[in-house]
Amino acid sequence: MTKNYPEFPDLTDVYLEDSYVLGISETPGTVVFSLDLVLTPGHPRYQTPPPDEQYCYAKAELVFAEVTGVRWPRRSDLTFTDATGEVDLGNIDTMVYRNDHYELTGDWGEVHIYTTQAPRLAFG
Repeated sequence: MTKNYPEFPDLTDVYLEDSYVLGISETPGTVVFSLDLVLTPGHPRYQTPPPDEQYCYAKAELVFAEVTGVRWPRRSDLTFTDATGEVDLGNIDTMVYRNDHYELTGDWGEVHIYTTQAPRLAFG
């Protein structure tokens, strides 16, 4: 079974491909992506973006809980600096669920996260 990220309840009204990864942290049982997250008009937190922005952004964390395993086929220390001086790790280019794990890729690398729990968003 394969599912793309918009099929998960917390991720239906977001756009990961243009969201910025601000950091990735791993603790026993948890993987967290800190994001400058793009919200689409259907999201309850959506607001009309300012004139100088293409999207509505919100600080959020993409949380994978009850993680039983993490595998990194590829990692990168590449960083990017925007016009305001904020540093990020790039975007989440793909996120799918395959059989027993989530596969995420981006400029920061590729990670396979093993959990039976659906990912959730936590807003800061």
